[in-house]
Amino acid sequence: MNYKSIIRSRKIRYRILNLLAWIPDRIMIKIQYRLKFGFWPNFKKPQRFSEKIQLYKLYYRNDDLPQCVDKNEVRQFVEKKGLESILNELYGVYYSSDEICLSDLPQKFVIKSTSGGGGLDVLIVKNKDKISLKFIKNFIDSWTKHKLGQKTYGREWAYSKMKDTRIIIEKYIESEGDENGLTDYKIFCFNGIPYCVQVDHGRFGNHQQNFYDMNWNPLGVHCSYPEGDNLICPKNFDKMKEIAKLLAENFPFVRVDLYNIDGSIVFGELTFYPSSGYGKFHPDQFDFELGNLFTFF
Repeated sequence: MNYKSIIRSRKIRYRILNLLAWIPDRIMIKIQYRLKFGFWPNFKKPQRFSEKIQLYKLYYRNDDLPQCVDKNEVRQFVEKKGLESILNELYGVYYSSDEICLSDLPQKFVIKSTSGGGGLDVLIVKNKDKISLKFIKNFIDSWTKHKLGQKTYGREWAYSKMKDTRIIIEKYIESEGDENGLTDYKIFCFNGIPYCVQVDHGRFGNHQQNFYDMNWNPLGVHCSYPEGDNLICPKNFDKMKEIAKLLAENFPFVRVDLYNIDGSIVFGELTFYPSSGYGKFHPDQFDFELGNLFTFF
């Protein structure tokens, strides 16, 4: 069932989930999984990656996770790994939109909430002369309606334990030839070993998605968006793999998201629950292939 086609408004879906916050996590996760996939998850003998992500949310506890899902606090985690050079330039961290002063910011910048995931709570400003501070404040203030705590929308434990939502403003990064959005390299790592990379490109135009193994052989897989034409392997892909391995060494699974800006690698985020575990792989067999690699219990 595609519930998003039935309830198109994200705000309404959030309201419904808030009303259902009293339902225990394990039960709610099963219901959400059933609505997305059309069948119940097997928690007794899980074989799918999507099933194991649900159990990851329910039972895997690591004190590093709340820090790593926070878009500001994760910078300290990256620095401890000796990788401060890959961090994007940070202009400021704010607790309220009232603290922001446009005159202190460059012409281009990106505003994010520290708790946003999946591309949510992001405002890209390419020309601050064409946007008002009032619009920015209204946009940011809408984020505060997102509830944190144990009853997050996807029932994702790491987000329930993170600090209060703050606002960060970072450098707007762009690359030559990426006028439809940056190419995003998302490296799936299991027990610190990179296994495959999901490459998203054309995000603001014709969004396409390709999967490659660690030797840049196409896997013929896609998830949320259609597969695109074969892409050229970045010249410093080996360096990206080294970075992913270092950042992933503490966890049974994490997806390390990186950008490659004209040869310079820039950190994106660490993702522990891709699509909250509800992403559908095509072909379906890939869900089992990744699931076979995912061991944490």
